[in-house]
Amino acid sequence: MDKIPMTPAGYAALEAELRERQQIERPRIIAAISEARSHGDLSENAEYHAAKEAQGHNEGRVAELEDQLSRAEVIDVSKLSGDTVKFGARVTLIDEDTEEKKTYQIVGESEADVRSGKISIGSPLARALVGKKMGVSVEVNTPKGPKAYEIANVAWN
Repeated sequence: MDKIPMTPAGYAALEAELRERQQIERPRIIAAISEARSHGDLSENAEYHAAKEAQGHNEGRVAELEDQLSRAEVIDVSKLSGDTVKFGARVTLIDEDTEEKKTYQIVGESEADVRSGKISIGSPLARALVGKKMGVSVEVNTPKGPKAYEIANVAWN
């Protein structure tokens, strides 16, 4: 079983979603199934089939969340430092073609959100950055072709 790196905030978000699905969604779906059953013939009862499908989806996600939480390796980024890019680092990049600056934090798979500046440790960009130091240029293969970035800063806040 591989450990899944994540920040404390990412772990808390998964725990909150699990609680929501177990304590709110599960009883709501059970009530919907019970209500649909009371309408009679289940073979032609669309409400019943929809509720059962929702139950399957919810229980699948619960199992997935429980698995992720059991394999979580919570890394407290506030205790990290240095000038080498690794998990949790906030990296400022300069696009070598456009001179555009972008800052990303390298986080776990489940907490990645490019719009909010968080990229997954498994993404091509993060894999290219990990182990590199400030001032180094990296080339990343993107769907639009290779892109070159300079690491302008590595921060831990």
